[in-house]
Amino acid sequence: MGDYKRVICIGAHPLDAEIMGGPMLIRYAARHAHCTLVHVTKGRLTDPKATEEQKEEYDLALHREIAAAAAALDCDCYAMDYLSGELPETGKFISLLADYLREQKADCVITHARGTLHPRHYYTYEAVTEAVRLLRREGQKIQLFHGENCEDLAGFTPTVYLSMTREELDQWFTGLRQYRIFNGEVNDMPYFEYYHSMAMIRSVEVGEHGFAKAYMHGALTDSE
Repeated sequence: MGDYKRVICIGAHPLDAEIMGGPMLIRYAARHAHCTLVHVTKGRLTDPKATEEQKEEYDLALHREIAAAAAALDCDCYAMDYLSGELPETGKFISLLADYLREQKADCVITHARGTLHPRHYYTYEAVTEAVRLLRREGQKIQLFHGENCEDLAGFTPTVYLSMTREELDQWFTGLRQYRIFNGEVNDMPYFEYYHSMAMIRSVEVGEHGFAKAYMHGALTDSE
């Protein structure tokens, strides 16, 4: 990995960015890089009968979770706060992301992999990838990684492994536990069990005893 100074992880929903980029952001924040978690949508309030008061309470609680997770990972955060059904047209969103990454002088971006089962994940993957391609054409030196996510595994082939110390692993899970959904209060997805197991499995894949996070380089070339 490079000597990155401005690292940004962009996830479709709250918790996605922390899952994909958490270990890398922890590592680079410790090296005094400026690291940011970006959340495209508000996430998972799906009750069509929710009152305005309930929606407001949900937003406030979600933003507290986002801020607490970012603080635990030594990052800052940016919630774009789109509703899933009201996302911009893809071309417009690519331009918005390119403007943001250009302004931030990002030199490393992490986002979803292409092989996802979730439409918002693919929307985010496509827009981030095209925004990074645009900036590369402009001459901005920027690396793109796809972080492992249990919903984005079709065709996901690790090209780099980030070994984690026990302290880094614990810090990562401290950040993830700031979300009610990670703690099993929203659905029965066994987030902790899955990601803890994968951290051990990925370490075995590289012949180590411990913990690791898998990433895949974005398939981009400067001439595209």
